[in-house]
Amino acid sequence: MAYDEVLAGRVRKILARSKGVSERKMFGGLSFMLSGHMCCGIVGEELMVRVGPEGHEEALARPHARPMDFTGRAMKGLVYVSESGFKAERDLAAWVQRGVDFAGSLPPKTSRR
Repeated sequence: MAYDEVLAGRVRKILARSKGVSERKMFGGLSFMLSGHMCCGIVGEELMVRVGPEGHEEALARPHARPMDFTGRAMKGLVYVSESGFKAERDLAAWVQRGVDFAGSLPPKTSRR
């Protein structure tokens, strides 16, 4: 599955101020990692945000968000946001920040060899 390159550029611009960011192809799209933990990503034209189990219900209550059901079963702690939910840069930045905040609350992953 392809991902929206324009959206990827917008997310990269927002994440440019964060340290420890990397990218990885995942879920048939592109995932952005913070210190080894996924914080957000792009699947097709939708934004995927890791909000964590505690932030899941609150995130779903927001307009244009729905459960991430990539495998056919909802994954608690991850949501999809449709394009209407991040047209404005401030809205995209707010969603990306939610993912950064959650991933940043986790201990950094150590590399395995």
